[in-house]
Amino acid sequence: MKNIAIAGATGAVGREILNVLAKKEFPVNELKLFSSARSVGKIQETPFGPQKLEEFSIDACKNIDIIFFAVGGSFSKQYAPELLEKNKNIVIIDNSSAFRYDETVPLLIPAINADALKDARLIANPNCTTAILAMALYPIYKEFGIQKCIVSTYQATSGAGNPGMKELLQESKNYLEGLPVKNTVFSHPIPFNLIPHIDVEQENHYTKEEMKVTWETHKIFGDDSFPLSCTAVRIPTLRAHSESVVIETKKNITENGGIERVREILKNAPGVVVRDDILKNEYPMPLNASEVDEVQVGRIRKNLVFGDFGLEFFVSGDQLLRGAALNAVEIAELL
Repeated sequence: MKNIAIAGATGAVGREILNVLAKKEFPVNELKLFSSARSVGKIQETPFGPQKLEEFSIDACKNIDIIFFAVGGSFSKQYAPELLEKNKNIVIIDNSSAFRYDETVPLLIPAINADALKDARLIANPNCTTAILAMALYPIYKEFGIQKCIVSTYQATSGAGNPGMKELLQESKNYLEGLPVKNTVFSHPIPFNLIPHIDVEQENHYTKEEMKVTWETHKIFGDDSFPLSCTAVRIPTLRAHSESVVIETKKNITENGGIERVREILKNAPGVVVRDDILKNEYPMPLNASEVDEVQVGRIRKNLVFGDFGLEFFVSGDQLLRGAALNAVEIAELL
């Protein structure tokens, strides 16, 4: 039995972690939920019964075995070093980007690189977009190798947390009622729109969200030899990110089993479900990927540009669940 804490328990990812812990029947002994100051003292309903929200402090974590950080990177950078120093038994699973690119901190997807865990006490959870992509990409990488990879993402408003989802719902209502449509969370109004801009622009004119996919995929695979580019787009859906993936492989796919071999590999991959029957209108979509553990893969086909060395497919996955909370709890299970 483990003493568990969640920092950011009232947020979208924090709540999802609670649900996953309960669903997986994780051996929870004591549970502490930390929240922002405005929520401290309130009672939060959870699968483990009503829990009183507490203010985070280093001392409050003295008996905790595993703490999930479901908060921003500034919080993680401020408190993680001191927490590890003061509590020699605690393990931190951090959902922020604070330590993902630190060479001393494992960036973990248990189905891919569980060996990277070793005896680490600070573990980084990948960006949700990366996690969804990697689940489907890694089995292909292992079988055929990757020469190049181009990704376009279609990301739900929940990628911006509860405020993003609320803005979509409220402003869609305003749009339909003929009222002014405003934007606070997003750079432009989101109802019936899409925004090809997530996070801040970098020197190379990609955004940080796009570069996260490149940096993190390379680190998780332990291989930065293949170029990977990404275009990230915000779309007006509530949950589940989707991605269009184009790959040039090192091995000739046609000579090594063709598309049927690709389907077989993906069907046997952990955490992946193949939905690929266009005649029956069966393919990955946010609608059927929401609140589902697995990443869904479909529209699998030979890419016209790269020919026998080319592959193209479409994925959808619930970024709050598969892309964040579920992966974090699977890391805890490794411990």
